[in-house]
Amino acid sequence: MKPTALLSTLLLMVVASPAAASEKTTTAKTATKLDVREWEVPWEHTRPRDPDVAPDGKVWFVGQTGNYVGVLDPEKGSFRRIALPENAMPHNIVAGPDGAMWYAGNGDAHIGRIAPKTEKVTKFPMPDKRAKDPHTLIFADDGTLWFTVQHGNFIGRLDPKSGKVTLLEPSVKASRPYGIVTDGNRPWAVLFGTNRIATVDPKTNRLKEYTLPARDARPRRLALTDDGKVWYVDYARGTLGRLAPDSGKVNEWKTPGGSGSRPYAMTVDDSDRLWFVETGSQPNRLVGFDPKKESFAHVTPIPSGGGTVRHMIYHAPQKAIWFGTDANTIGRATVP
Repeated sequence: MKPTALLSTLLLMVVASPAAASEKTTTAKTATKLDVREWEVPWEHTRPRDPDVAPDGKVWFVGQTGNYVGVLDPEKGSFRRIALPENAMPHNIVAGPDGAMWYAGNGDAHIGRIAPKTEKVTKFPMPDKRAKDPHTLIFADDGTLWFTVQHGNFIGRLDPKSGKVTLLEPSVKASRPYGIVTDGNRPWAVLFGTNRIATVDPKTNRLKEYTLPARDARPRRLALTDDGKVWYVDYARGTLGRLAPDSGKVNEWKTPGGSGSRPYAMTVDDSDRLWFVETGSQPNRLVGFDPKKESFAHVTPIPSGGGTVRHMIYHAPQKAIWFGTDANTIGRATVP
């Protein structure tokens, strides 16, 4: 496989009209707390983050300020470290369908592939010098790697077979594409510098943006439920939101921590329950939300305090949420 650097493709932007949001208040059930375990990372002050679980059960993560990829064996409690190319400053890592691990080279404008047996790193450089900071990665069902470029202001796609990278630019400058997920083959991303959520038609490469009703909304992470709804956490306003793509209707719920809760990391489990972390409090708090009951539950403090929990994933075989913390730990929360 050879990485190639191709010219970026700028895209016709279609902006959906905002719909009025309805805000709801619910009462959080604080009696039930999740079982949370954390492993202290042996390399201090390296901001371990964005873990993913490989098929063999090992937990891979990146040390953003330590310029490494780490591997945790949860059964043994042991760690090992894989050095990355100079200035990679990895931001995110995901397991690929090819058996490799793929990371975002946030400091050196590339996406890296770590071969499954040799652990050799292959770099896929960005084809536009503005795309300096690949941010968050996600694989679609067809094997396409979608990603965000926050300060470079792109949503990108990488074909692992050809190495071709295509960059799509949102309609607003400094929109800060951030969290990204897929509903199969179509990506959804939040534009953290705006009050917008974007998606891309994978067949046409057409980008569509939905404008949230609140002008000061700043969605940071998102998740999808099986009914096709797009859920997001509004970091600026302390709300959990739901977007219905077909109608553009938006509903919002105040988080248990209120307007200063700064909800950040987010995921969804296999029962369609939403989970996010309130980073405005110390310790950070992991919060669950049941869309069927429209109620919050399982407000659980992070034992280490968390510092800031920035990203997390749900691993269905373990019924567990995995996350990294600025307190230099990798954490696992088992959900009921």
